[in-house]
Amino acid sequence: MHVRRALAALAVVGFVALGSSACSGSTTSETARDAGFIAGDGSITAIALSDRVDAPAIGGELMTGGSWTLAQERGRVVVLNVWASWCAPCRAEAPVLQSLWEEFGKEGVTFMGLNTRDSPATALSFEKANGITYPSVVDSDGRIQLQFSGIAPPQAIPTTLVIDRDGKVAGRILGRASESTLRGLIEPLLASASEPSGSVGVPATIGD
Repeated sequence: MHVRRALAALAVVGFVALGSSACSGSTTSETARDAGFIAGDGSITAIALSDRVDAPAIGGELMTGGSWTLAQERGRVVVLNVWASWCAPCRAEAPVLQSLWEEFGKEGVTFMGLNTRDSPATALSFEKANGITYPSVVDSDGRIQLQFSGIAPPQAIPTTLVIDRDGKVAGRILGRASESTLRGLIEPLLASASEPSGSVGVPATIGD
């Protein structure tokens, strides 16, 4: 009897651990959709100019119609945010992304969402509820996100990548982006004479 109880307890612990590794905020009905996804670890990385690598040549259909490619943004700073409506940290960071888009969009910065493993209806409802006005590429099967393997964990969501004017990845946030941390990655790229001089990894700032 004691052995059975011990095994049952271990099974419960294993189930809880498995559930906690996925992006929080998903429901039982969404298990198939976000299976294998993990919450970002909160790390923030600014990449030195000499260490930057080319972002993959991604592109796709926009949620609201039309198409987009990263190549067409050459010469502009790009903020690419991987998100889904079922991800709680994605909901938490949405107002920050919208606010910075309204500010930096006027300075020529492109904000683009990458909506992954989501349904069109719920994704559009998410954008409407959160007042999101910048566009998003549809990535229903996660194939576009997978192209960033080696740059960012393909299972991590949300993930925000900042791409410089030459199409190279200059910064990365794994997990919820705060205003101060994302601003800190964007602003140096807007100053043409002041590129980041080194790689930095620091804990994420939650809230400002």
